[in-house]
Amino acid sequence: MATEETMGNMTPVRFKLTHIPSLMVESFKQWNNADPWRLSAIIAYYAVLSLPALLIIVINTVGAIWGVDIVTGRLQHELSSAMGSDTAEFLTSMVKETQTSGKSTVASIIGIGILIFGASGVFFHLKISINSIWGLKQNDDVKWYRMLLDRAVSFGFVLVLGFLLFISFILTALLSFFSDFISSILPEFVVVFAFLLDFIISFGVIAALFALIFKYLPDAKIQWKSVWVGALLTSLLFSISKYLLGIYFSTAEPGSTYGAAGSIILVLLWVSYSCLIFFYGAEFTKVFSIRYGYGIIPKKHYSRVKKKEVVLEGDFMPPPADPLPEGEKDDLQDDLKNNT
Repeated sequence: MATEETMGNMTPVRFKLTHIPSLMVESFKQWNNADPWRLSAIIAYYAVLSLPALLIIVINTVGAIWGVDIVTGRLQHELSSAMGSDTAEFLTSMVKETQTSGKSTVASIIGIGILIFGASGVFFHLKISINSIWGLKQNDDVKWYRMLLDRAVSFGFVLVLGFLLFISFILTALLSFFSDFISSILPEFVVVFAFLLDFIISFGVIAALFALIFKYLPDAKIQWKSVWVGALLTSLLFSISKYLLGIYFSTAEPGSTYGAAGSIILVLLWVSYSCLIFFYGAEFTKVFSIRYGYGIIPKKHYSRVKKKEVVLEGDFMPPPADPLPEGEKDDLQDDLKNNT
């Protein structure tokens, strides 16, 4: 198997479709060893804290071009299909309540700063989680301003998310136009056509976002080939899980037992389950990159974590105590003789 230390001196192993089962099994083993449940719970917690700011920035950024009301309605539709209509209504109403007018200039500036910091939180901790999964450790000589740069990169992904959402809106509008055109020619085919194109658009946007995350968010250098393979698989699994979670939330209603906090619980569950899929995709990307000779190379100020297992054979014996000095040893022997 190829390792990062030998990447420059060898030709990568050629990938074959028959390798996929072994890749997925190995990825699952490493995914399970990385404690994904704990990492997913952490991201879900920060997602709840970051979600209002994230939605406000995305809605206002895309809404400046497309229209705030249209963007809000579209987001509410997407959230409703994923988490249910009650949770979607709760989230959009929470955003509307925070967008109140009448604030002073100082309060507005402070509010913008808090929004930027809050919106970048989920991507910042997503970066930390991927670093952990890929075995990347920050060195001790990192300067204090490195965290500010990491936050800036994380906020950049908020803007990337808004840009991809805008592209999705444009493609959806084109899809609606072509659906109307095809319905006038082949009315029986329009439903299948619309479903397939909508799935392709959603799949492509999600895959592009995952590819950018795998490539630029972690503190490592990774080849685009590995990135796209991992992003496509993650997007496929994410699209399937989104559909299944939508059915689960609409039928089982797991948040109904929590009363007023039910919407928050649904957000926590949805983000946590989705992160489990995402972290598996990150593990698959790592396994694929290492196996086929592309590797994951740490960036400056980062290094790889090497885990070692120590197997103890037989009964565990504590290490021997340090020998006593000669004088104390003689005194101890005299005391033992006197006591006996």
